[in-house]
Amino acid sequence: MPVRTAALTAGLATGALVAALAAPAHAAPGHTSPGHARERALTVPGAEKLVSARLDDLTTAGTVASGHTVPADFAGLHAAGTRNPSGVPGVQLDGYFPDDSAFNTNHGWNHDAQFVIRLPDRWNGGLVVAGSPGNRRQYANDVTISDWALAKGYAYAATDKGNSGVEFSKDGRRPGDAVAEWNHRLTQLTRAAKKVVASRYGRSPGRTYAAGISNGGYLVRWQLENRPELYDGGIDAEGTLWRADGPNLFTYLPSILRAYPAYAATGDPSAHKALLKAGLAPGSEFLWPFHDQVYWELTQRIYREEFDPAYTGPEAEYDYASRPKEVHRAVARISLTGQIRKPLITLQGTYDTLLPIGTDSDVYAKLVRARGKAPYRYYRLEAANHVDGLYDTYPNRLRPLLPCMRTAFTALESWTRNGTPPPKSATLPRPASGDLANTCSFS
Repeated sequence: MPVRTAALTAGLATGALVAALAAPAHAAPGHTSPGHARERALTVPGAEKLVSARLDDLTTAGTVASGHTVPADFAGLHAAGTRNPSGVPGVQLDGYFPDDSAFNTNHGWNHDAQFVIRLPDRWNGGLVVAGSPGNRRQYANDVTISDWALAKGYAYAATDKGNSGVEFSKDGRRPGDAVAEWNHRLTQLTRAAKKVVASRYGRSPGRTYAAGISNGGYLVRWQLENRPELYDGGIDAEGTLWRADGPNLFTYLPSILRAYPAYAATGDPSAHKALLKAGLAPGSEFLWPFHDQVYWELTQRIYREEFDPAYTGPEAEYDYASRPKEVHRAVARISLTGQIRKPLITLQGTYDTLLPIGTDSDVYAKLVRARGKAPYRYYRLEAANHVDGLYDTYPNRLRPLLPCMRTAFTALESWTRNGTPPPKSATLPRPASGDLANTCSFS
């Protein structure tokens, strides 16, 4: 995939762009085959629409061909060399909860609050729940989370977060409502999925994990801070940090937008210094032109429209500190505190050029530690970027984050099941050799 296409389909702010680049969404899934009365009787509490299907393979190796996923949702989120398991038979439930917005066009439903629940025949007693990264839809984690979790025997559930695309700010009645809905929808799906699992297998899940990337990582943080009773632990990969007094997207993106043109034109040392001060990492300069073309201005604009729709000036001149109190209150409604109450593992790349690590996970880790002895680990991945799809363009300079996310999940299992703590928080050097697309060690 060309690098520009990969990025347009991959980041924090690209849901609607995916639809413009990809083939039309698949038709609605088929119904359960005869002979599975218990499966046909499955319901999802609170769902307005539900379609079930028995599949020979719930992983993307099967669902891409059968039409039970939408590849545009996950395009560009993983390295081309990523190896995934396959051959997991079971039942898939697709549907949506009541909602009054219609950004999600998957299956021709034109309805938000869509979800997918997958129930493997060989169940290990657990459940993994995920929210979509960026402004993508419910199948966005199919390669990065669903395939791997299903092969381990977990039931899996994911949501579109209740709105998607670059105009998500049009959802809701007041600033911040659209993002606040993301948290509500993941809570809603988790509660419903637990009941579905109990109905399908005859008992409730013995352990439930939340996992997510980017905006999905933000959802994991928020859930473990505010709904800890629903989960046994979580994996937060490069989650978005929202703080009413900063840092947040609005405290660094305008600074980057102001300084980058001068740096790009002449290599101006003062502009370079300003970009580093804004949070960009030394050594990541080769990624800056691409992020300038694809991410920075778009991300600033679509989130500013959500929290501060009254602003009419240039995005580069946006000054969050001087904006009205109601803007800060809107951000405060969805802010994070660091007060997690279940085990959490955070990962982020030092070359993250969309959510700079120094203004994001480094800060969140300090918030968690300031709250006391929370069960927490933080792994900084040297030379990992926000978008694993870029590894294919720069295989000698970057590393994918996904293999470390899978290593973290295995560590979380041991931590929550038998009390074996993961290795201490650390910065993990980029391996000099080996299969970086599929391996990661914390030791």
